[in-house]
Amino acid sequence: MRTRPTILFFSPEARAVPGLIGGWAQANALPVETFTDADAVEAIVLRGHPSLLFVDADGSDAEGLALVRRLKSDAFTAIVPVTALVGTHQAARVEQWFAAGADEVITNLFSAGEQRARVEAMVLRTERDVSVHPSTRLPGTTEIEREIRRQVESDREFAVCYADLDHFKEFNDRYSYYDGDRVIYILSRILHDVVKGMLGARGFVGHIGGDDFLFVIPAAEISPVCSEVLSVFDTLVPLQYNEQDRRAGYFFGKDRRGQLHRVPLMTLSIGIVTNRNRRFTHPAQVSELATEMKSYAKTLPGSVFVVDRRRGIDNDERAGSQARDQR
Repeated sequence: MRTRPTILFFSPEARAVPGLIGGWAQANALPVETFTDADAVEAIVLRGHPSLLFVDADGSDAEGLALVRRLKSDAFTAIVPVTALVGTHQAARVEQWFAAGADEVITNLFSAGEQRARVEAMVLRTERDVSVHPSTRLPGTTEIEREIRRQVESDREFAVCYADLDHFKEFNDRYSYYDGDRVIYILSRILHDVVKGMLGARGFVGHIGGDDFLFVIPAAEISPVCSEVLSVFDTLVPLQYNEQDRRAGYFFGKDRRGQLHRVPLMTLSIGIVTNRNRRFTHPAQVSELATEMKSYAKTLPGSVFVVDRRRGIDNDERAGSQARDQR
């Protein structure tokens, strides 16, 4: 379930919430919770969704600095944006707060307008940083859901394309996770460069995680875009194998029982869902069907894209089955 972010204000000396925070929170309809105990703040951050944390640094700042260091030392809590509010007489200690890991430091030397602008910029930076996949810098699941929701709520014909590597695990086992990461990065560049190169702002590419990617394009562009993706993929990915495996077109790997079997070179399967024959009301419906189509595509040999041409259940009919489109 989604929850609106909560603003946390930590003041060891129990000062009142500053007007900057109160006014900004009210303007954005966000609740503010105040704390005098650093352990209580840390507990909230650990068990809840990341919140905005403001630390009162106008008095004794030892507790605040220690709290920020603890939060920023843990990858789970480090994503919480922390802003230190430093009084004019302590402006010289700004470096200490940045060294502790604070994302922003605001002093009374800034005008009220600049203070608000710095808070807004800090929030935007944080949202940007946590919404992309760190290895590919493509939008992650949060942005993917937002994009699908935008498409569902529009009146345009769209296609959601779920791309997944075949025989990737066996490649990792034979070579290394480093080589596997390189393949994932190459795939991310292929998808981004082809989709953005052919469609510009009309295309969206996201990284679900691992070797799973999702891109959203106009329904009319399915064939040219997906054909180009598969063509570039089948040209570049064989080059990630050694010469012997590449020439043979396979290598011998062990299955779960330890039996040797031929493992083909990696291929790419793309399962595609459109709103041409059905109406969606929620991103989860699109995601479920896209996953189903991706699984079906993986049962077919070679690099393929498969389009769901079935009609919605509400029409009480199945006009056409999955269509296999191959280069």
